Amino acid sequence: MNEQRRQVLQMLADGKITADEAERLISALERDQPEPPPGAALRPKARPKYLRLVVFSEEDSDAPTRINIQVPLQLLRAGVRLASLVPPQALTRANAELSRAGVPIDLTELKPQHLEELVEHLDDITVDIDSADGKVQVFCE
Repeated sequence: MNEQRRQVLQMLADGKITADEAERLISALERDQPEPPPGAALRPKARPKYLRLVVFSEEDSDAPTRINIQVPLQLLRAGVRLASLVPPQALTRANAELSRAGVPIDLTELKPQHLEELVEHLDDITVDIDSADGKVQVFCE
């Protein structure tokens, strides 16, 4: 989804425009889109292989700090498959501990097919956080 379409949907969600206005804006955006070059549809989009976390920090030291973490998505997939081997009683207890720590997640709902859907949507997401002290980026590649 492109940024302009996302902005239209956000304005709709915020109540700034009506559904009809959103539909007209999206239609106008689609008309303004250039035709893809021939052969572009023939090349499928490559599956992301890594989840990246990059942090640039400007602390009081002479050299800026740079953290670059690259997590293979295969590791995530393997972890979800391993979670399916955990006994249900252990998952229930883990859920209770996570909830007590303020992490509202249900590990019993963690299924490999859900992870694949998440991974498919991850490559559309880039999170950039800029502050006076540094910058954080989270993205898939």
